[in-house]
Amino acid sequence: MKTTVEPLEGNKVRLSIEVDESEFEPALDAAFRRIAQEVRLPGFRPGKAPRKLLEARLGKGVAREEALRESLPSFYSDAVVEHEVDVIAAPEIEITSGEETGPVTFDAVVEVRPTIEISGYESLDVELPSPTVSDEELDEQVDRLRNQYAELVAVERPAADGDVVRIDIEGSRDGEPIEGLSAAGYSYEVGLGQVVAELDENLRGASAGDHLEFSGDDHTHDEDELDEHGHPPHGPIDFVVDVVEVQEKVLPELTDEWAAEASEFSTVEELRADLRARLERSRAAQAESALRNATAEALAALVEIEAPQPMVSSEMQQQLQNLSMSLQAQGLQLEQFLAMTGQPQAQFVETLREGATQAVLVDLALRAVAAAEGIDVDESEVDEELERLAERVGETVERVREEFERSGQLPEVRSDLRKQKALDWLIERVAITDPQGNSIDRADLIAAAEAADEAEQTAAEDTPDEDDTEGATDQ
Repeated sequence: MKTTVEPLEGNKVRLSIEVDESEFEPALDAAFRRIAQEVRLPGFRPGKAPRKLLEARLGKGVAREEALRESLPSFYSDAVVEHEVDVIAAPEIEITSGEETGPVTFDAVVEVRPTIEISGYESLDVELPSPTVSDEELDEQVDRLRNQYAELVAVERPAADGDVVRIDIEGSRDGEPIEGLSAAGYSYEVGLGQVVAELDENLRGASAGDHLEFSGDDHTHDEDELDEHGHPPHGPIDFVVDVVEVQEKVLPELTDEWAAEASEFSTVEELRADLRARLERSRAAQAESALRNATAEALAALVEIEAPQPMVSSEMQQQLQNLSMSLQAQGLQLEQFLAMTGQPQAQFVETLREGATQAVLVDLALRAVAAAEGIDVDESEVDEELERLAERVGETVERVREEFERSGQLPEVRSDLRKQKALDWLIERVAITDPQGNSIDRADLIAAAEAADEAEQTAAEDTPDEDDTEGATDQ
């Protein structure tokens, strides 16, 4: 097989492929065998009619057409692998000769991944949460804990966000009660928006004894399912609400006695110290991932071209497949996930598209950085990656390498490693600040992350094994 590659306008290339008669002959034989299974000839069992007889009865054209249809994609794929053409879309194939006899030649015009250049990546700025927990942030954590122990006290004033109101509520549509939307003495925290937005709007400023009637929309539908007034196709929900009581949350006093009751610590100081340590460990554990994501996002902002739609579509499909597999592992379907999160399908698709577009821009930008800075990978790095993959899937390295070579995916492995190294190169040079504009030393992030890992390991070592616990119980 002879192949040439010619660049075209519009980020496309033309692969010109010539297949001689000897190479095409196995495809013809396979086509005749398939036809023999379907054609019934007197004196021959299905699939046993000889090729010459089939040629005499049906002519060579039928089998050749079948052979071309079945084999050209394979010849095209071989050419793509041979020349390492980075295709991002399906090809447009045109047979130029050999449809009836002789060598087969065809052209395949296909869109490829664009090669771009970017500037400004050497001086990226990213913002991360400070690894140090401020007193204000610590106070918020303490108040969240106090909120769990809050006492509800009836008040003689209108309700406001954060208050808990006891209500009798009835929800109906077209005069028919809606299951789950009718209850007596229901406690509801104003401002949470857990039913419909109109419920919170009407409860704000309401007092005990008030009788409320209003309509609200169920906003869990796609925009294209709404009617001309912006309502769901089955109509708004009618609510009748009687306010029984307005209750204010009274937080417990911040005393050592409360700290001992709410935690394993005997003083507020010890409780605050533990909360601070937990928050800092949590931030440190997330710092590396947050830094990589923030750097990639800042890099993507430098890309001046639009993300190619074939790449976006492919990335969306991959992300959707990953999500579906994750949900299936939990015994869930995508429809159930959307229902549980209250996310309209159109919104979900748009969020998926935004994430895929960002991923494509990051991909193009990292390739550009790797090319500009001469970042490459050697075979030892490829071998290490294949070893990791083999260990993950429980196969031998030889088997994994053979499969990647067969499918032509080794160039993709090398590209992924180059992109990882390019991102590491950027992270070593990026300027990091907190939301207040204060500089953050990457060495501090690394030290905090190492301290968090050490603390987690120590905690794991201090936790007794099940066997030890059972033995202690038996004794």
